[in-house]
Amino acid sequence: MTQHRHFILHKPCGYLSQFIYNLKRKKKLLGALHDFPPGTMSIGRLDEMSEGLLLLTTDGKVSNYITGKKVEKEYYVQLDGLVTEEAIEQMRLGVEIGFSGQKYMTKPCQASKLIDPPIFPPRSIRIRDDRHGPTSWASIIIREGKYRQVRKMSAAVGYPTLRLIRARIGNEKLGPLVPGKVIEVDGFDA
Repeated sequence: MTQHRHFILHKPCGYLSQFIYNLKRKKKLLGALHDFPPGTMSIGRLDEMSEGLLLLTTDGKVSNYITGKKVEKEYYVQLDGLVTEEAIEQMRLGVEIGFSGQKYMTKPCQASKLIDPPIFPPRSIRIRDDRHGPTSWASIIIREGKYRQVRKMSAAVGYPTLRLIRARIGNEKLGPLVPGKVIEVDGFDA
């Protein structure tokens, strides 16, 4: 019987959520952060500029369950401009985004404006400064996970995402992990 291993990672901005990259341009990969065992895979992905909670496992069944539509994923997003309640409501109800060359209507989700910005370490790659106008923060909780979905949702309602941090997958929370920190766990509470 195979003994599977599971990891929780705070993925820093600037890293790909993968271990192999075959294109010529040099990229930072997950293997640079920790000595993961062979067969480790990320459960879902965060794009290169996104950061936050990433679960990794050697168990494909666990990966399939968590990436399915039963498990919530919560994101904190810093938006360009002062997001309105109307825009938040549009995201809650579902918005049309592009996916694989097709139009796609996102499923209803939970979305709310955050009065106080979440506290996270500064991003390793600067976004911009206050001269470019105000920003606001929102929490978006989805069960699906189309390519760059949260970024596309916020842009569709007129507030492009400047910073995206996945804070929770199921009951697993990012907590106090610092960017680049990896911990091994017995399993996931998803």
